[in-house]
Amino acid sequence: MNNLVEIGGITKVYDAASPQKALSGVSLRIPTGEVTAIMGPSGSGKSTLLNLLAGLDRATSGTIVVDGTEITRLSEAALARYRRQKIGLIFQFFNLLNNLTVLDNVLIPAQLAGTSRRVAEARAAELLERLSIADQARKYPARLSGGQRQRVAIARALINRPALLLADEPTGALDTGSGDQVLDLFRDLNRTGQTIVLVTHDPRLAERCAQRTITLVDGLVVRDTATLEAVG
Repeated sequence: MNNLVEIGGITKVYDAASPQKALSGVSLRIPTGEVTAIMGPSGSGKSTLLNLLAGLDRATSGTIVVDGTEITRLSEAALARYRRQKIGLIFQFFNLLNNLTVLDNVLIPAQLAGTSRRVAEARAAELLERLSIADQARKYPARLSGGQRQRVAIARALINRPALLLADEPTGALDTGSGDQVLDLFRDLNRTGQTIVLVTHDPRLAERCAQRTITLVDGLVVRDTATLEAVG
């Protein structure tokens, strides 16, 4: 199996005057089509690693290659294109724009990528139907449940057909029932070949959704274990 992500000796230091490293020489390979859960206590480097993969932050040293692109060498403009073309981002608190309808929220990344309105709307309609929220397309986020809003965020993340889907605590703001629905969605996405990296404090998410769990402590990988042989 090919590796979609190759991380080589990544170090991240936020304060040059401090010896503390957010990440300290982390090396990982993530195969195409794998769901990987990143776990660890607060301050372990989980979100830092996700931000580096997303091109939202820069490593102090080391290399990151995603889908054949070494993102550690990219300019800011090239990183913005990389995020539009290769990455889908899902956040704990949805980050939806309340003054836009569900449909218009989903369309934002496609518009930024220069996709025609007709093509983007067709893709959005397909995703909303797939995520069982097609009937909510003309509503505003404030009128939706937390689980529905997270489905909108997932549709938005998928509209540009990203190679890599990154999710930061995607069930953290949801009740158990809504969290289980999102969990099932990730499993369904993975069955279609989607590569997903999840940052989570929830062991259920790792156990039920990920084939592999990586545990970080103080910026170091302390455990890398298979959790499922396959998502079934």
